[in-house]
Amino acid sequence: MLKADRNEQIMKVAERIETEPLETEIENLIQMPFGLLGFEQVKKYRLLASPEEAPFLWLQTAEDATIAFLVVSPFLVLPAYQPDIPDEDAEFLGLQKPDDALIFNIVTLRENGGTVNLKGPIVVNRHTRVGKQVIPTNATKFALQHPLPVMAEACP
Repeated sequence: MLKADRNEQIMKVAERIETEPLETEIENLIQMPFGLLGFEQVKKYRLLASPEEAPFLWLQTAEDATIAFLVVSPFLVLPAYQPDIPDEDAEFLGLQKPDDALIFNIVTLRENGGTVNLKGPIVVNRHTRVGKQVIPTNATKFALQHPLPVMAEACP
């Protein structure tokens, strides 16, 4: 079982209205052989970052720029977050040590605030850029809708 490192990242998800790709400084193609829950048919994503939206990132489908998930590092939301990645998922992703993984959690925005799904992180091998949404073996310790804290540095 691979324990997550506190320096890993989490992702959040949201639907975009714009049809043009996001302007970004960082763009990485991520292969998701099993897709995401509810988006199993989508296998390719772009991880997009913009300094104005830090610490948040976008996981945008490569085929349809109107669909993107807002993600964030779980360690910014819950510093003590340590999901135990099942051995079969770590093996599938080729993770040898915690530093091989990036972790993102999907964010859901609502009128009364945002939440982060800590039960279903997206784990990406930083070297191969292959990712998978996993259910940690210790998922019962985490919330499906963990309140997103207000981050003063993220909000000008």
